[in-house]
Amino acid sequence: MTSTELEAYLHAHIPLSSAMQVSVVEIGPDAVVLGAPLAPNINHRDTVFGGSASAVAILAAWSLLHLRLTTAGFESRVVIQRNSMDYLAPIAGDFTARSYFEAGANWDGFARMLERKGRARISLGAVLITDGVEAGRLSGEFVAFGAGR
Repeated sequence: MTSTELEAYLHAHIPLSSAMQVSVVEIGPDAVVLGAPLAPNINHRDTVFGGSASAVAILAAWSLLHLRLTTAGFESRVVIQRNSMDYLAPIAGDFTARSYFEAGANWDGFARMLERKGRARISLGAVLITDGVEAGRLSGEFVAFGAGR
């Protein structure tokens, strides 16, 4: 899957991503970087609305897991089970969210569990960056359900 294909998938299947003007900046096996502009995500203080910041971070982590599963040939559905978000600085302009597998996340064990049980959990994170400053950090647990579930 290319960056263009992932972006088209997100806009078609998660309409909020289109409304927020989310773009796919970079994809790889261990990270997905999404970008979003200030204008459609602005709040009454001329900074990014916290819900928008959280949504882009979740979407980046979700995208990483979706991409990895698709590349590995798994037909699955991915949902977020829980997350926490730390807001570290106001975001007064365009921003990115870089996702990653959290320390201790075991892809091989996750894939075996998904294959064997039809369901598996894994921890992913994302960091929000604006103007070179870390503005937020997400930690989340995601669940994948196999094709039959």
